[in-house]
Amino acid sequence: MQYTRLGGSGLQISRVALGCMSFGEPRSGFAEWVLDEEKAAPFFRQAVELGITFWDTANVYAKGTSEEIVGRAITEFSSREQIVLATKVFFPMHAGPGGSGLSRKAIFEQVDASLARLGTDYVDLLQIHRFDPAVPVEETMGALHDVVKAGKARYLGASAMHAWQFAKMQHAADVHGWTRFISMQDQYSLLYREEEREMFGLLGDQGVGSIPYSPLAKGRVARPFGERTSARSHNDPVGSAHFANPDAEKPVIDAVERIAAERGVPMAQIALAWVLANPIVSAPIVGATKQHHLADAAAAVELTLTSGEVDELNAHYVVRQPAGY
Repeated sequence: MQYTRLGGSGLQISRVALGCMSFGEPRSGFAEWVLDEEKAAPFFRQAVELGITFWDTANVYAKGTSEEIVGRAITEFSSREQIVLATKVFFPMHAGPGGSGLSRKAIFEQVDASLARLGTDYVDLLQIHRFDPAVPVEETMGALHDVVKAGKARYLGASAMHAWQFAKMQHAADVHGWTRFISMQDQYSLLYREEEREMFGLLGDQGVGSIPYSPLAKGRVARPFGERTSARSHNDPVGSAHFANPDAEKPVIDAVERIAAERGVPMAQIALAWVLANPIVSAPIVGATKQHHLADAAAAVELTLTSGEVDELNAHYVVRQPAGY
């Protein structure tokens, strides 16, 4: 495994992040495809063996049970000092003024709840899961800064928003001398490249690292066009709605399949190598429900595409409307 600094910060992370949305209690009602603690254990063990030390979860994943499982896995398979632990706040956890959003009340309440579930007194990276238009950015950034000053988070990150919203929040931090964001968890893959319009330029200028989610377009660029191979691919209304243009997607997926066949490697390695080659990307977030998922991700770190292969992968992309904010 290779390691890098997250954006312009001093935080060292593995070049692949373990996405923990797939782990949780199935009875939580979050999604029927999540893996319980027993089934998730091999993936945490494999991540440690592969050197994947950057683990990403969120309070809302499996209604808090993902955080509980992740916290216990750190103790069982590694140690708190060896893992770069990230979580998120924004989406509803319960009714009431502190149950969701980015108000000062919600941030403090939800951070404390996350720490209790994770079994730790700090997270390395606290991320806002979305932009909250209902709360002044000064209130949000001031509260996040106080969380850092209280020692409950080492660094701050953001996720899935328009570039102007992110710039507004960073500006508020600069004006008041508050803690800035060091990362942006945005959607980025061969089938969704809209972050290249404005966000990536802003991140490069600001010294912020991208840690993309869905780097395999919810698995679509990791298998031949139209093939479904996982429980989630058969029951993923969000992905089905988001990637719903087969005429635009098929040529890209076919190109991945051709190059993978020529190289003699799985399609996932080609698609992830393409994401990793972008200088703005610090570490793609890879969710795992099968043993080869993390192995493919680790192998992709060592795979360098030729300029001709990159051109072939880029050639078929069709510009689309930004989504997911």
